[in-house]
Amino acid sequence: MSTSFQNIKGTFDILPDAYTDDGGTRVAASAEWRHVEATVRDVMRRHNFEEIRTPVLEPTELVARGVGESTDIVQKEMFAFERSDTQYVLRPEITAPVVRSFLQHHLDQRGGVQKLFYIGPCFRAEQPQKGRYRQFHQFGIEVLGADQPRADAETIAVLMAVCEALGLSDLRLRLNTLGTPERREEYVAALQDYLAPHADELSETSRRRLEQNPLRILDTKVEHEQALLRDAPTLIDFVSDESLAHYDEVKGLLGDLGVEYDEDPHLVRGLDYYTETTFELEHPGLGAQSALAGGGRYDRLAEVLGSDDPVPAVGFAAGMERLFLALDAAEADRPGAATPDVFIAALGDEAEAWCFRTAQELRAGGLHVAHDLMGRSLKAQMKEANRQNASYAMIIGGNELEAGAATVKEMESGEQEDVPFDDLVEYLKEHVAAKR
Repeated sequence: MSTSFQNIKGTFDILPDAYTDDGGTRVAASAEWRHVEATVRDVMRRHNFEEIRTPVLEPTELVARGVGESTDIVQKEMFAFERSDTQYVLRPEITAPVVRSFLQHHLDQRGGVQKLFYIGPCFRAEQPQKGRYRQFHQFGIEVLGADQPRADAETIAVLMAVCEALGLSDLRLRLNTLGTPERREEYVAALQDYLAPHADELSETSRRRLEQNPLRILDTKVEHEQALLRDAPTLIDFVSDESLAHYDEVKGLLGDLGVEYDEDPHLVRGLDYYTETTFELEHPGLGAQSALAGGGRYDRLAEVLGSDDPVPAVGFAAGMERLFLALDAAEADRPGAATPDVFIAALGDEAEAWCFRTAQELRAGGLHVAHDLMGRSLKAQMKEANRQNASYAMIIGGNELEAGAATVKEMESGEQEDVPFDDLVEYLKEHVAAKR
């Protein structure tokens, strides 16, 4: 079979089997995605987080104001469109939508700190490359209403717990503080003064950032720009004593948890809403673009989005496609596709009718049941049972119907047993449970 239609460049299908896309990147199978998502949900449950789901469509102004007009996301990476005089955007990230939802639905009135997590797709119109797509997936957390360093440290601890649960190690956590926006403005001015005489040495991207968002230059991967920045003013020198005290307590709490980190004075986040603590998690298996996840504190975002009162907040986001690349590089264990507990092979019309009814009864009893839908020969049906790696096969023909008992075969050993129809559900449940 073939079709003239293909998935859009920068997107991919998640299939029952893993495969390699046109760019040479392995796309994980649906069972692997379910495993990662289930692991994330389990870690979130243990850390007392609740799930939030926001629309993939949001007002364009929400993203522009929340993320920042001068960011690359807003200037060149948004999928934005207009319909009936309303401006829409496919969400490029999920923090601003979560804060929008928090404010719109008055989640603060639930009482206490709101600990929320999400899993879902995002969209950016950037050039597709290994591990980076135009439709990609993120999971993350947002802790809203807590200004204490404990919230920062726990946010990082949750990220590390997810990675540990998935079998990832050899991680590098980079940590910094951005201080308050007021003091950061002083630093931005000093950085611009330092870089202005060297503007001709900067790349086109960095020259643009020098005028619009100078902090992003600190993220440069260009070697001669990195060398130039070694003598540049450092942000930590402009941070207030209060911010330094907050930062020191975060580091102390991470030390109490045994979380190792590297302080990086050049670490910044690309979104305007970050303040105080910022962090990034890297994995060497991702190559030069080694970032796996990142986050930090964003106490001013709620006000930017129209709140009359500030809402202290901290969170992180992790890219799931990049997570799979890290899992591949680490050769971490992941489950294969679920296999049937029992495959029912039927011979003849009467047996097929019995098989169809009984399959539903067994499924209602909690068993994973497969059967033939094509009227194939017994040999072909047993071959299919082997292909699906069924634990048991059950052969039903005229003799079995007359006797009121099924021949149940344990596929690995080849042992067979005749089981009365009335006992099938309990027999299979007992034996399947013993094999798990």
